[in-house]
Amino acid sequence: MSNSLSRRAVIAGAGASALALSGAGFAQRHTVAQGVVFEDGRGDGRRQLGDPGIPGVMVSNGRDVVLTAQDGSWSLPVEPGDSIFVIKPPHWRTPASPGGIPNFSYTHQPEGSPKHLGTHFPVIDPTGPLPASLDFPLIRQEEHRDFEALLVSDTQPENAAELDYVRDDIIAAMLGVGVAFGINHGDVVADDLSLYPRYLQMLGSTGIAWHHCPGNHDLNHAAQDDHASRETWKRVFGARHYAFQHADATFFILDNVEYFGRASGRYRGLLGPRQLDFVRNVLRYVPPERLVVLSMHIPLRCHLDPDNPADTTADYRALLALLSGRSNTVSFAGHLHATEHHYLHEAEGFAGPRPHHHHVLTAASGSWWSGPSDHRGIPFADSSDGTPNGFHVLSVSGNRYTTRFTPAVTKAASQLRVLVDGPHCRSGNAAMAEPQRSGKLGLCVPIDALGRCNVVANVFDGGPKTRVTYEIVGHCRQMLMHAASMPDPLIVELFARDAPRKAWVGAVASSHIWKAALPATLPPGAHALLVRAWDEYGREHIARAVLEVTAAL
Repeated sequence: MSNSLSRRAVIAGAGASALALSGAGFAQRHTVAQGVVFEDGRGDGRRQLGDPGIPGVMVSNGRDVVLTAQDGSWSLPVEPGDSIFVIKPPHWRTPASPGGIPNFSYTHQPEGSPKHLGTHFPVIDPTGPLPASLDFPLIRQEEHRDFEALLVSDTQPENAAELDYVRDDIIAAMLGVGVAFGINHGDVVADDLSLYPRYLQMLGSTGIAWHHCPGNHDLNHAAQDDHASRETWKRVFGARHYAFQHADATFFILDNVEYFGRASGRYRGLLGPRQLDFVRNVLRYVPPERLVVLSMHIPLRCHLDPDNPADTTADYRALLALLSGRSNTVSFAGHLHATEHHYLHEAEGFAGPRPHHHHVLTAASGSWWSGPSDHRGIPFADSSDGTPNGFHVLSVSGNRYTTRFTPAVTKAASQLRVLVDGPHCRSGNAAMAEPQRSGKLGLCVPIDALGRCNVVANVFDGGPKTRVTYEIVGHCRQMLMHAASMPDPLIVELFARDAPRKAWVGAVASSHIWKAALPATLPPGAHALLVRAWDEYGREHIARAVLEVTAAL
């Protein structure tokens, strides 16, 4: 899929004239790009005489943002390497490439990608001088204030076999969900960028538009610096960062992976001044009561390793300052292969009527497509924090939102897992209410171990606002369970086995585990165990299991 040529065909303009702009605020000569945003009534992407221009549409060079004039015209300064793009307004759509990738941008790269890359992955061909007019087509579409979107992250196949897993475990689960569009939050692949075309072919089966954030495994690792690290990305997906609007909501797609270059191969989380300016300039045209949704790969903050620069965003406070004063904001990230909820207050740089909600999404690949295989030959792949691999659905109603977690194809539809952990489990397996994996229909605890056992609940998409209780019917009611930063005992057990997994995969402390002691006075016999969880949005989820108390060991 050609970056510049395919997009040039969509926003076609003839000629090679360009204007030079000099003046205050510009340290060097800039080229001026200009064109028209027009209504494409035929859907062919070509502007013809009589096609009406669309006024009041945002167009950007990745930093500056302008509104189109009454006739749909616009102009912006550009430099080599810039992407010029239209910010899709509500009730319009852009043409799409295979896989549902929106065609909304033009890469101005007269000499193509840097020669030093030497990569075998396709990069940017020379685009030559700017066309005389860059004309962005928009097509009318109906958009409702109530809509849903798929949120996925870290699909991350490292070869063709793992791309099969993405198809059968994740994309198949998305079919028929009935959403407006999807957003992949990065690490689309695991360094092998040649997998993009087949990934997009599979993604096309969903029949929806797809937006993508670049991840650290989507880099051109041969690049000497960050500037040249997204040449294949730009060819396939377009601009590194951009925005679009749907109904009453404004969405930002951001690139917060700063690559230090092939000499070290390292990276950190950083947005940088250009993207921060872009966010600021877009928000100038977004009413303060509207919902603002930001998507990126690396989290703003994280529970697992809050001081690791590769797992957090160095300038997150500057981003939150731009959002301050707004009542309806939320941001999403991936990267951790763990699920987390953060509520960021004034101490973190956000000043608003309520905290900014930052949600780290579960990984589609879970534990990097590792673990014992199921009947299909697909790895078990639960994440290191015990969350099943899967994705999330964002539900929007005006300026309000909720999310819900959706496990992969064959995983149980429940939102929590319940088990009993205690000393009787140490020499063998934990007693688990997980029949689809353990084959056990109940939990079996020796009576002399009761006083040293805990009910443990992993609420897969739980966070600081989640509340969990358990009861044993007929014996104790509504015992409050307490949050515990600890590994999921099931994951500890599974990863301790001699199962196929990648060297770096292991159980980690989860941010969504709750536990409480079992009553020491339970009589022998079988008892109904009921666990209730009220999630971040106040919705109730229930898990039931049979707890069997047996004679002493």
